[in-house]
Amino acid sequence: MEPGTRIARYAAACAAALLLCAGFTTTVSAKTPTAPADTTTASDDSVTVDPNPLADRLDAYWTPARMEAALPANALEGNGNGADTTATGAAPAVDGPRPGEYIPPSRSFDGIPQAGTFFWTDATGAGRTCSGSVVRSPGRDLVLSAGHCLKGYAGTSPKRHLAFVPQYHDSLKPFGIFPVRTNGVYVSQQYYDLGEHAGAAYDFAFAVTEPNQEGTLLEDAVGGVRLLTGTGYYHAPVRMVGYPAGAEKPLECWSWTTRWDSDDPADPGTFPRIACDAFVGGTSGGPMLVPWPGGWAVVGVIGGYHTGGDTPQVSYSAYFGAVTRSLYQAAVTGGPPAGPRPTSGS
Repeated sequence: MEPGTRIARYAAACAAALLLCAGFTTTVSAKTPTAPADTTTASDDSVTVDPNPLADRLDAYWTPARMEAALPANALEGNGNGADTTATGAAPAVDGPRPGEYIPPSRSFDGIPQAGTFFWTDATGAGRTCSGSVVRSPGRDLVLSAGHCLKGYAGTSPKRHLAFVPQYHDSLKPFGIFPVRTNGVYVSQQYYDLGEHAGAAYDFAFAVTEPNQEGTLLEDAVGGVRLLTGTGYYHAPVRMVGYPAGAEKPLECWSWTTRWDSDDPADPGTFPRIACDAFVGGTSGGPMLVPWPGGWAVVGVIGGYHTGGDTPQVSYSAYFGAVTRSLYQAAVTGGPPAGPRPTSGS
């Protein structure tokens, strides 16, 4: 495709996005989507329970200085979303922009209530961060992110101050902080068994949260987006949101997704691919949103191929299909989360 054609396509996508403001929506999909969850704004009939002392403690722990100092989930993240840089820091030939490819720009903004960031401390005590989005669920308490962000917190793993802050910006927690429930992280067994690279096609996760400091459930506070599965690879327009580590504000970018067939044997599979500038470490787990009646639907999260990509200009997602839907059902029904299989002799 010639660069001029790409620019025209991007302009058409942005024009479609503007129609949303006038009350119209559009998505382009290869298949009829399966939607286990609806899109909503914050509920007027919210269920309020007793104040949550754990949320109070996490709110006190995650000071502005600690949140600003938090590093991307993967210690090697930096050039892009993923960790597969070469010894010289250059991206592999199988990743990144194509020659002459138009890269839609991103911009900093104050965010949306349904997107936010996780904070936690790793085994060394260093702060970590990753992006996420609130998806509709019967329990009104579910966050979607990338598997490589949350894989260390399933089962009985210690949470180490793990919490979600919706619409975090400028060191603020406008809706409070929501602890992640004990045994509340759901990553697929396939991802644990295969690992970040061989299992790149399963790089998604859900986290079940507790109420915030006031006892308000997450979805009652901020609303939620509709989770779509089985929608194919081609969507336009797509609004991608992510939280760069250390940044005061999140990023958003309007673009479109296409199909990427992996040419890296270490990361096999087929993935949605999106060009958007400046999506660096910390944006992993950020949602790829499409307009939907009444709000937004999510068709991917930054992750998958090379844990989201090795350059700031191109990102990927694991494809949302039957395994994603099954993992969602396990999270909403409270089934036992998966985890690493016991090693021999343990």
